[in-house]
Amino acid sequence: MAYLGAFYRTYALDFWGFGESGKKRETYAVSDFVSLVDQFMEQLGIVNAPLVGHSMGGTVSLSVAIKYPQRVSKAVVVGSPMIGSSLAPLLKLAGYRGIAFMLFNMMPVFRAGMKLYSPLICRDPRFPQMMDRDLSRTTVESFLRSIASLRRTDLTPMLSQVKIPAMGMYGDKDVIVHPKQWQPMLQGIPHAVIERFPTAGHFIMLEEPTAFTQKLKAFLDQETPTL
Repeated sequence: MAYLGAFYRTYALDFWGFGESGKKRETYAVSDFVSLVDQFMEQLGIVNAPLVGHSMGGTVSLSVAIKYPQRVSKAVVVGSPMIGSSLAPLLKLAGYRGIAFMLFNMMPVFRAGMKLYSPLICRDPRFPQMMDRDLSRTTVESFLRSIASLRRTDLTPMLSQVKIPAMGMYGDKDVIVHPKQWQPMLQGIPHAVIERFPTAGHFIMLEEPTAFTQKLKAFLDQETPTL
């Protein structure tokens, strides 16, 4: 945000149940977040803009491009699943009600375990505190239902509908989403640009910040071709 904000007007949107957004909802499905992006843009008077999303945010960004094509000029996904079954096995388990409630009822133990596990997820030394902060702002229902919805998501039948410029950025050492999820993206969107980062994991923007921001800005700066 700080880097791109020097060149573009940027907005960060917290999905329902996460960060600073409202926590009281019946559902937290991927489709809800797709509608939220449309409502957010409508309320701010943003007719058309590039969307950049990390992990589930990228899945949502492509889904917005499919459902509301007039809204999106470009789409960038970072470590995002095209197929929900590509999530790490432990993360998929966390999408089941009993396991999610157990984790959240043992939150101090869960947080301590995640801090120990965090070097395998991201080598940035700031990551454990960032992850802990995000967990503290997440409700059990939003965590449970959003992961469960993402696990059931499969964008592959609809990717051919994406006609705008699209870029996928994937770390070869990703342990959260299968690192080869760029393959179904490229199969479904043949004109997509794929950027791979051999030494990065799920959080490319933290592990390879210079290369990440340069490649992202270069893509956003390109003239939008007629496809």
